[in-house]
Amino acid sequence: MNTKAIVLFGHGARDVRWREPFDRLASLWKAQHPSTPVELAFLELMEPNLEQAIASQVAAGATEVVVVPVFFGQGGHLRNDFPVLLSACREKFPGVTLSATPAVGDDLAVLQAIIDFGARAL
Repeated sequence: MNTKAIVLFGHGARDVRWREPFDRLASLWKAQHPSTPVELAFLELMEPNLEQAIASQVAAGATEVVVVPVFFGQGGHLRNDFPVLLSACREKFPGVTLSATPAVGDDLAVLQAIIDFGARAL
């Protein structure tokens, strides 16, 4: 049986309050997709990191993990650091199918949601 899970991957920050919208995002995911486990992961300064989050999903029985980079654009971290991290995780978890979506900011629906948000302020 193929058990799917998702990892929402953000940058991380020194200020713990920066994490609050990510926690809300994970809670919304759980409410709307309760049959698909979700885990947060961070590139730096916060935990869990990507490997830890994937390990947690695998320990819970996931055989397929989709990583969603919650970044506005494809900067250096996503172009350079993220592929290396994802490749290392593929080596560490060879029995698990690991894939990644583009950055959320590359999605037209996300951009439209930001436009709609701004338009409500007018």
